[in-house]
Amino acid sequence: MARSSAERGGAALLALVLVAACSTATGAPAPRTVHPGAPGEPARPAAAARGAPAAQPRPTEADVRFMQDMIAHHRQALAMAALVPERSRREDVRLLARRIQVSQEGEIGMMRRWLEAHGAPVPAEGAHAHHGAGGHAAMPGMLTEEEMARLAAARGAEFDRLLLESMIRHHEGALLMVKELFSRPGAGQESEVYQFAAEVAGDQQIEIDRMRGMLGSPR
Repeated sequence: MARSSAERGGAALLALVLVAACSTATGAPAPRTVHPGAPGEPARPAAAARGAPAAQPRPTEADVRFMQDMIAHHRQALAMAALVPERSRREDVRLLARRIQVSQEGEIGMMRRWLEAHGAPVPAEGAHAHHGAGGHAAMPGMLTEEEMARLAAARGAEFDRLLLESMIRHHEGALLMVKELFSRPGAGQESEVYQFAAEVAGDQQIEIDRMRGMLGSPR
């Protein structure tokens, strides 16, 4: 079966490196610092003065926007997971929801701290900030209010199917957000942003694969 673009993007992102390997042999050239490129593209050599340490990349406007939007994206995933205990009959779906809650609550905390440390606004709980046409609802994978209401109204097997299908789409949206981050010049280079984006790509791709398997084995 052909792999989706989200799968290819997640796998490519994990293959990127921040620093090229250096030789310890006498007289070997100095190690070359590289910046990660967009998923599926090679890393780019960083220009630096001879003998001078490479400057640490500074956050860009795209980095800040990525962190702000990902907080809103994560919050919707948590809202979806919170519906599980009273509606699902499957233990594996309940376990998935608990994993999502633990991991994404922790990541929201990290993103809040990062934004505060860089003097950037943290999206308020329940706020509907408008970043261009459509606001947060226009972000990849986000469910509409009607789709959230339909999910909340479902029970049993119907709920489990809707939850898994919706969460797969939501996770694939997060992978697209990572890809879009790295497509912007200079973005995704700051160490914490890069590490977080790479973790999102890896962890959510693993969960997508797991949920697809769960859809194929209804209980």
